[in-house]
Amino acid sequence: MLYFIGLGLYDEKDISLKGIEALRKADVVYAEFYTANLFGTTLDALKFMIGKDIVVLKRSEVEEENIILESAKDKNVGFLTAGDPLIATTHTDLMIEAKKRNIETTVIHASSILSAAPGLAGLQAYKFGKVTTVPFSDKNFFPHSPYTAIKANMEFNAHTLVLLDIRADENRYMTVNEGLEYLLKVEEERKEGAITEDTIAVGIARAGSDKPFVRADKIKNLIKEDFGGPLHCMIIPGDLHFMEAEYLVKICGAPEEVLDNQ
Repeated sequence: MLYFIGLGLYDEKDISLKGIEALRKADVVYAEFYTANLFGTTLDALKFMIGKDIVVLKRSEVEEENIILESAKDKNVGFLTAGDPLIATTHTDLMIEAKKRNIETTVIHASSILSAAPGLAGLQAYKFGKVTTVPFSDKNFFPHSPYTAIKANMEFNAHTLVLLDIRADENRYMTVNEGLEYLLKVEEERKEGAITEDTIAVGIARAGSDKPFVRADKIKNLIKEDFGGPLHCMIIPGDLHFMEAEYLVKICGAPEEVLDNQ
């Protein structure tokens, strides 16, 4: 049996009782933290909670060396991931490969940024369009796809959840500020007016913690905000319902003109 077990958003207490029960049945427990990470806990705290050792795998060990699938041939294997276990495509690929090898699987869900971020921003989840990610740029790598995804969502009056790049092996976690700078730089190159300094955006930090930080404002103001430690994400709202606008103003600190535009 291969158990796909979500750890939730922030600390070891986010895992479900069902997840803990499955881990106690497992002969071996693996985890990966390259698609996301938990910043409110430690590996030792997780080990203490389940009473077992946890082997943390690198991306290559999960995606290329098939360590998890090889172990699951004749063992009960627990595979831990931050957030919900099947959000990352690398994990759905594991599910497919397990099916091909006749390995039984069980999925134990947990909280995800895909639902937490809209809730923290007071935005209706069904009004979101395509999710996009802002990557760390490089000398020959500066894709415009996050910008074009936001623009396409705007054309359908939809909100956009913008995830921010993670390079856990380098201890690099993109901030809201860096993500906004990236989008403004794309705007400079494209000059299409989809993202400007006056665009309203929402920055979210440490979703799932006791005190998540959420702030809505024009990008020119938000880009100066100190969001503190990781993990961060952003939302670029589309057309707002009156209640969404009121939430952004009263709870998230957006300027009153957001309400005036309703």
